[in-house]
Amino acid sequence: MTAVPVEHDTAPDRRSWDLLLQAWRELDVPEGWHAEIDEGQIVLVPPPHRHHNGIAALLHRTLYGVISEELEVYQTLGLHIVPLDKLYVPDLVLAPREVVDAADPESNEPLDASEALLVVEITSPSNAKDDRTKKLWAYGHAPVPAYLLVDRFDEHGPTATLFTGPQNGAYKHAERVPFGESLTLSEPFAAVVDTADFPG
Repeated sequence: MTAVPVEHDTAPDRRSWDLLLQAWRELDVPEGWHAEIDEGQIVLVPPPHRHHNGIAALLHRTLYGVISEELEVYQTLGLHIVPLDKLYVPDLVLAPREVVDAADPESNEPLDASEALLVVEITSPSNAKDDRTKKLWAYGHAPVPAYLLVDRFDEHGPTATLFTGPQNGAYKHAERVPFGESLTLSEPFAAVVDTADFPG
């Protein structure tokens, strides 16, 4: 990840957040890249590896096989973690279509993360630590009901972990499986993710 410096106060206030959000909306990022807001600065995230995209595609296909027509799977959808004034762009977001479609098409407003039903992050070498810690903490605070972390770079080998039951900024439950085993996602999607097909 590459940080783009933006002047800000050490104690974020409404005005500094609004300025960051306006800069994020207007930022012209290179094709394939995306921008996030974290710790008072805009961070540019480079395009992912093809194995990363392969995992996202398999998860996409799995989710489409089980979700209702009222739900949609989104890529490159900005999520505002309102209690923390952070803005992340997860690899996949499952959210009600009606909520996403209700946004002004001209505004490029991020979705309030609490509206998401499931967020998926797939680690890359440059962001694995953030996905395991900062984003886990942030999504718990949103709160996002379910966070799926696909960690290709876990020190014990590639794993997939489903975090559920956010309470007071932390997830109460975590189910972790190594690549090669199946992981059952919770309602309302109730999908079985076969990690044996994930590229390592």
